[in-house]
Amino acid sequence: MTARTRCLTLILVTAVFSYGCEEKGPAEEAGEKIDHAYSEAMEKAEDAGRKMEEAGEKIEEALEEAEEAEEAVKGD
Repeated sequence: MTARTRCLTLILVTAVFSYGCEEKGPAEEAGEKIDHAYSEAMEKAEDAGRKMEEAGEKIEEALEEAEEAEEAVKGD
């Protein structure tokens, strides 16, 4: 093979692989859908975690207020 033939072959192979990489296949599309679903699920889980933490803080505050009220009643 001459240098010119090798160069042309390399260019042709590169062009074929580049074109093949531009189109998404069904597996890649499915993977992207899975990634998107996972991201949404993680966001919802984080939101739920924050809400649970806020609810826990409100419960603690209510318990403290109840203890203070109990002490006030006992103290009188």
